[in-house]
Amino acid sequence: MRILVIDDEPVVARVVAEALRIDGNQVTTACNGEEGLRNIEQQAPDAVFLDIAMPGMDGIEVLRHIRERHADLPVIILTGWASERQIAEARRLGVTDILGKPVPLKHLTEALSRSRLT
Repeated sequence: MRILVIDDEPVVARVVAEALRIDGNQVTTACNGEEGLRNIEQQAPDAVFLDIAMPGMDGIEVLRHIRERHADLPVIILTGWASERQIAEARRLGVTDILGKPVPLKHLTEALSRSRLT
């Protein structure tokens, strides 16, 4: 699978990307929402792992833009700081899954497997 990881924390993005690569996926990272949205249009990933708490365009806004153009693209939220309101909004926008940080690496591939079933 082609996967995009959007996270403003370089260490988190790198660890998530490496864990997904071990399972044979092609992974690209983006350090903010704007870059992530450009990557989606240019690379057409099969799934996106998205942080909520990012400077500038936050993950909820990114998810909103994704849903406008790619309603069926699996998006898995990775967050350590989401409010109940943000979680509710992500669900309303049709997020595929929500994982809390720090996330056990096996949960990444489990969430990805679940996204293939939807």
